[in-house]
Amino acid sequence: MCGITGIFDTRGKREIDRDLLVRMNDSQSHRGPDETGLHVEPGVGLGHRRLSIIDLASGQQPMANDDGSVVIIYNGEVYNFQELFEELTALGYKFKTRCDTEAILRGWEAWGEACVDRLRGMFAFAIWDRNRDCLFLARDRVGIKPLYYAELPDGTLLFGSEMKALLAHPDLPREIDPRAVEDYFAYGYIPDPRSIYRHVHKLAPGHVILYRRGESMPRPRAYWDVDFSKTQPMSEGEACEELVARLREAVGIRMIADVPLGAFLSGGVDSSAVVGLMAEQGAEPVDTCSIAFEHKDYDESKYAAMVAEKFKTRHRVRTVDPDSYDLIDRLAGFYDEPYADSSAMPTYRVCALAREKVTVALSGDGGDELFAGYRRYRWHHYEEKVRGLLPQGLRRPVFGFLGTAYPKLDWAPKPLRAKSTFQALARSAEEGYFHSVSVLQDRLRRRLYSPSLHRELQGYHALEVVQGFMRAAPTDNHIARAQYADLKTYLPGDILTKVDRASMAVSLEVRVPILDHKFLEWTATMPTDLKLRNGEGKYVFKKAMESMLPHDVLYRPKMGFAVPLDHWFRGPLKERVREAVTGRTLADSGLFDQKFLTTLVDQHQSGISNHTAVLWALVMFESFLKETTGMAGPRENPVAAAGVA
Repeated sequence: MCGITGIFDTRGKREIDRDLLVRMNDSQSHRGPDETGLHVEPGVGLGHRRLSIIDLASGQQPMANDDGSVVIIYNGEVYNFQELFEELTALGYKFKTRCDTEAILRGWEAWGEACVDRLRGMFAFAIWDRNRDCLFLARDRVGIKPLYYAELPDGTLLFGSEMKALLAHPDLPREIDPRAVEDYFAYGYIPDPRSIYRHVHKLAPGHVILYRRGESMPRPRAYWDVDFSKTQPMSEGEACEELVARLREAVGIRMIADVPLGAFLSGGVDSSAVVGLMAEQGAEPVDTCSIAFEHKDYDESKYAAMVAEKFKTRHRVRTVDPDSYDLIDRLAGFYDEPYADSSAMPTYRVCALAREKVTVALSGDGGDELFAGYRRYRWHHYEEKVRGLLPQGLRRPVFGFLGTAYPKLDWAPKPLRAKSTFQALARSAEEGYFHSVSVLQDRLRRRLYSPSLHRELQGYHALEVVQGFMRAAPTDNHIARAQYADLKTYLPGDILTKVDRASMAVSLEVRVPILDHKFLEWTATMPTDLKLRNGEGKYVFKKAMESMLPHDVLYRPKMGFAVPLDHWFRGPLKERVREAVTGRTLADSGLFDQKFLTTLVDQHQSGISNHTAVLWALVMFESFLKETTGMAGPRENPVAAAGVA
């Protein structure tokens, strides 16, 4: 795994500031501590930081072809590189290394932009082709590896694996995008292709972009999409058998490495399945690790221990103090923009534990998205069945009235908490699903923002993100539409971002076999009732693993990777939260209603209401502002310092 960065003059061949390129490159040294490399010529500067995984002796980057006319910098792993070697050798290409970087380089020479269609793996790369006078950027199909870019007013293009590389450029405009603020407080992250800054973009998963010098700025182009419309009839037995075979192959090709390799083992279905399939195919015991929590409500370690014992792995467990909140101040430095998934903290801990023994770890990410494992899919299914009984013209006023009139009874038994149910049934399918994935509901966000931010939003609503993807989904099935939206938003924006930054912070490569695109494409053809049946998510996945995994691992309640924020905010972090939320940094941003911020803190800390989610999102936003402006505390106006408008 590596870090890439670059500067490209889209209008001419102005001299590249080599010292600036070095600073941009070195800002990502954690992504590649083993080697560093630069390529500089008129109008083009490419930088690379290497974490050596395959072909340790060679494979240095930037890598050039025989005459130096084509240069590549690349972050990722392409698992079918040996097949590509054979195909390209038959076409007459000769190889100097045995690494996947050269396979992509020669693939570009042979097939041009279409080279991405042949790649199987995770990647973000840039190719400079002097003969064609163009720069080509590409990102893998599901967004495992990140790629940021910005087009400056003078025609300069900047790009990098992390935004901190772009922020090293003094001329990068740092104006905050109001729509990104709305997205962040709705989702807890900022969905692709938007970033917190107006002028910085994320290349969306499954997209490429080709810059030709002297031409107008291009638009990204999609080269891949997941298609849920080609459902194939299959029996439960056939599906289980093929699922295991396909996943076994996806795991196997991800076990190729010239450095120590292991796996995360949470004790959940997905990571346990990956470990089991690794144990089948490996000559040595699998190195596994997990995090334990002292509080039983957060601890899954006993299930991880059951799986480790079954497969005789070399298992390590580290117990995290429930009050281990020292990472909070460092998170903004990892993510470069506001990010409110608190499970980033235990994710970082397990990555650091893994890195003590291995350089590569396999994870179980993706199972919930592919097999409808999240509880929200079940509720969406129930709500859609009820919505289908009444036309929206009747449903919206009836249930809308009930949702408004019925009291909010958070303290009451579940059957009496009908207010949110009535509200959900009044909504459209897209509105209902947006409500289920929102970190902060509309009523809170409306009160949270200042009048000036409301004006800047010009009517924009974060619903538009999920709504757009659900309407664009190539299927009429309501569960598949929700899965499609998650694959475009939550998976790359939250889950994969979390794992990439946490793992790269400790120079660990993480591979995700469940998100192998061939496996993903096959699961999309599976009937929905094999994924969600009788309220059981991941139905066929669990059935397929019954002969491999303990029953208690397969059919226990899902716990997640949580931290005790509510306890922290009313206890050891009480003053810290009040200072962050009501202090000068957020006040000077001009984005928030300060009186409401004070009300949120008062109500939470007095026990009147539980505002954990919004307070955490605000703490992370405040940390982002301080990190961006280099402030250790609220000493100066962060808006002026950061160029926020």
